[in-house]
Amino acid sequence: MITRLFFKSLLSLFFFTFFSVQATEKQIYGLNEKVILPELGNTIIKAKLDTGAKTSSLGATNIHLFKRNGEHWVRFKPQIKGKDLPEMERILVRHSQIKRRIADIVDNDDDTLLTNRPVILMNICFDGQLHAIEVNLTDRSHFIYPLLLGSSALIEMKAVVDPSIKYQATTDCK
Repeated sequence: MITRLFFKSLLSLFFFTFFSVQATEKQIYGLNEKVILPELGNTIIKAKLDTGAKTSSLGATNIHLFKRNGEHWVRFKPQIKGKDLPEMERILVRHSQIKRRIADIVDNDDDTLLTNRPVILMNICFDGQLHAIEVNLTDRSHFIYPLLLGSSALIEMKAVVDPSIKYQATTDCK
């Protein structure tokens, strides 16, 4: 009887400790947060945290693919309202296939529901921590937020999103 009680107590302690540690690893953030882009002169921008999107997305124009020393690269101009930012060049990590919204399809003859976007690695500072995340590049001029943080980045940043709050993250970068 004592052995069984001891075992149950030990098991309860294990589960309590395990789930307490799991819960404390994650931080709650709002639907919209501010992030710092160190590669753009520590520009602070507003981002939308979107658990429904897998890949993060950065607004960009003049997107051109090219080769340098046998590697695939992307040249683009970051698209952030009110900022005149210089063109950037990054190594192409991969292409992502993104579902197109019906409203975005202009050509009625084009029944393709997927679009390919170039993906690069970009450093962002989120809540005081530097993260290298994958972002796809696309024209986001018709969106409010120039950066969308998708679920892959949110998982890496151990972020839980509460859509009822905004701007919980600090904009200091360590």
